[in-house]
Amino acid sequence: MSHAQNAKLSLRGLGKSFGPVPAVVDVDLALHQGEFVSLLGPSGCGKTTTLRMIAGFMKPTAGSIAINGNTISNPSTVVPPEKRSMSMIFQSYAIWPNMTVGENVAFGLKLRKLGRAEIADRVHRILDTVQLRHLEDRYPAELSGGQQQRVALARAIVIEPEVLLLDEPLSNLDANLREEMRSEIRRLHDRFHITTVYVTHDQSEAMVTSDRIVVMNQGRIDQVDDPISLYNRPRTRFVAGFIGRTNFLDGRVDGDRIVFPGFTVPLGSAPDAADLRGTASFSVRPQTIEIADARSDAPGWWVEGKVTERAYLGEYWEYVVHLLESDLKLRVTTPPTTIYETDRSVWARIDPARIARVPSPE
Repeated sequence: MSHAQNAKLSLRGLGKSFGPVPAVVDVDLALHQGEFVSLLGPSGCGKTTTLRMIAGFMKPTAGSIAINGNTISNPSTVVPPEKRSMSMIFQSYAIWPNMTVGENVAFGLKLRKLGRAEIADRVHRILDTVQLRHLEDRYPAELSGGQQQRVALARAIVIEPEVLLLDEPLSNLDANLREEMRSEIRRLHDRFHITTVYVTHDQSEAMVTSDRIVVMNQGRIDQVDDPISLYNRPRTRFVAGFIGRTNFLDGRVDGDRIVFPGFTVPLGSAPDAADLRGTASFSVRPQTIEIADARSDAPGWWVEGKVTERAYLGEYWEYVVHLLESDLKLRVTTPPTTIYETDRSVWARIDPARIARVPSPE
């Protein structure tokens, strides 16, 4: 991607190998002032290694990192973490147990030799923002996990860093608290507009918090996009499968038709039809497929099948529909009021306007 001259933080050709093993390969990324970008991917994809290089804890073996156009890391020199005007929040919060909430938050301001009145003022303002002012004199052991995480956020933000780095900060919290805290992180970002790099393996966390998401796979960037584009227009099979759940339909072009296992559709009905040659593969989200007792006149690709599995998840039903003429199984989600028994014969309707073309399997 192009590197705007005015990028706040830019990674160019960034790489890190451990001996012969490449962990990060040729990562190019530019973040603008005030942008919130998540590095998303499974364990071992290189996201945390990338973050640690941005923080200055690790020297790259290739490429460079610059902040406001000034290089802070390359294979020969690394500006140490404490001279980077960055704040980092870890999984374990790392707040000091022997200091009160107020002392924890004031710590970085004292290091910067600010006056007592200004420190007190800034600490009170940030504690008001994270709704912890009433706990200023408590110790971390007296706080819940969510409150401890708020202290860590307040301490990182109060020094007004150039860049805020977050490494899986919510992974130690239970599910309800995680949902609340991801909204809190986004709210604080909207308030302070600090350029932020957020590492997570949780796609819903990335979707809620980020302006853009960088999907990493085996040390490389697969796609960088805003959450809506990433979900609706994945450019690789990996991205389609990692961001949400999906069905892959792999077919071949035969004259004016596409032949899929068990059914055939007119070539002209497919997205990007003019570009299709040879193979044709699509990502079809479970919630874009409808199931019905009988075929109707509604436009789309109609296929006949049988319900072989079902699960009730409260907000929706999840069905597996096995197509009659093939081994193909479709995952389908429906509203909670759309109920089908297993072994029931059904028709599934795929709306080609809501599917995304993806590369065919290797």
